[in-house]
Amino acid sequence: MSETDSTPAQTPAKAKKPRSETRETLTFLLKLAIVVLVFRSFIFAPFSIPSESMMPRLLIGDYLFISKWNYGYSRWSLPWGLPPIPGRIFGRDPARGDVVVFRGPPGDDVDVIKRVIGLPGDSIQVRHGQVILNGVPVPKQRVGDFLLPLSPNYGTDACDSQFQDVDAKGKPVCRYMQFRETLPNGKSYDVLDKGEMPDRDDTTVYNVPAGHVFVMGDNRDNSSDSRFPAPADALPGQSSGMGYVPMERIEGKAVVGFWSTDGSANWFLPWTWFTAARLNRIGEGF
Repeated sequence: MSETDSTPAQTPAKAKKPRSETRETLTFLLKLAIVVLVFRSFIFAPFSIPSESMMPRLLIGDYLFISKWNYGYSRWSLPWGLPPIPGRIFGRDPARGDVVVFRGPPGDDVDVIKRVIGLPGDSIQVRHGQVILNGVPVPKQRVGDFLLPLSPNYGTDACDSQFQDVDAKGKPVCRYMQFRETLPNGKSYDVLDKGEMPDRDDTTVYNVPAGHVFVMGDNRDNSSDSRFPAPADALPGQSSGMGYVPMERIEGKAVVGFWSTDGSANWFLPWTWFTAARLNRIGEGF
């Protein structure tokens, strides 16, 4: 009797699907996008300065990080304000003097940066360019003039002829009167004043409602802020600004500058990326 093999036949191993580099790349990019979205929405977000309203502290061409957790979270913590979640989570009020980024009012629906001057319940008025907070003048001390070198970011078209000058080296600059303000909580900062402008240097009394803040730009004569009503509330022919800013529209607090350029760089000339940099402004806190 012949001996037969009783070992059962083995089933061929199931072939593995070939790896798809395209699929793996897309998966990695999706994960990266989620991480960036979470980081930007809840921790830190970059912000660039497009206007002169916060001079001398912030210049056109400055780049900074804002922290997102200081005042809680709302729909405006997320890019494009989606989804439209009402109110705030973990809400906290800013302090007077904080520099905040917020979503502008409907009709001016862009990100804006200003300094918080008034909190809910405060009364604010400006008389001859001096802030009156709850009936008490905010100390305003004259300091040395602010000299801003003229550059592609801020040229002669932005600097009126009456302010154009030269510095000690003979280079063209824009010269503005500069003052030091100190709020009741001890927060001090510099502001600019170009002269008497009745619509912004002499105002009525503003009473900040609950759930809102009153903001102003440090460049007091060139800032559309809470001294002017929001576009929807402005009368025909009246200048518009930010009005009272709702807390839920505040996105974060300015923390530190990470880059600054005078606008003279050329993308096709790499060495100009460094010659255009204002290195002394990098790393400045608030």
